Amino acid sequence: MRVISKTRLREFWDTFGYGDSEGPLRAWHAHVGHRSVAWHSWADVKEVFGSASLVGNCVVFNIGGNKYRLATRILYPSQKIFILKCMTHAEYDDNQWKADCGCFEPPPLKPGKTTIAVTQETKVVKQKKKRGN
Repeated sequence: MRVISKTRLREFWDTFGYGDSEGPLRAWHAHVGHRSVAWHSWADVKEVFGSASLVGNCVVFNIGGNKYRLATRILYPSQKIFILKCMTHAEYDDNQWKADCGCFEPPPLKPGKTTIAVTQETKVVKQKKKRGN
């Protein structure tokens, strides 16, 4: 899997008071980012990380003996895992992170599809204006 991006992990463990998360986050990153890891479904993730949770379209990993949580979004076809948020267990329980991460929002459309739909809609509107409708 390709992890995007380690920077968010580093920013979290460099934050005062969260230094003890560095080891577990590095271990998670090394494991998930290894070239031999290829997840194709939620079942593949759950097989390796039994304590992971599926929350909307986010996968949340327990880190450091359940002291921290790591919210991610996994795109199985492209083999990418996006780091959305690192947080304490208390922050996770607060549930504010769900809105911040967009876990219950539909995935964004591909730029080409959005453009085509808008272009076709624009053509219809222009044709109606020409006809006087």
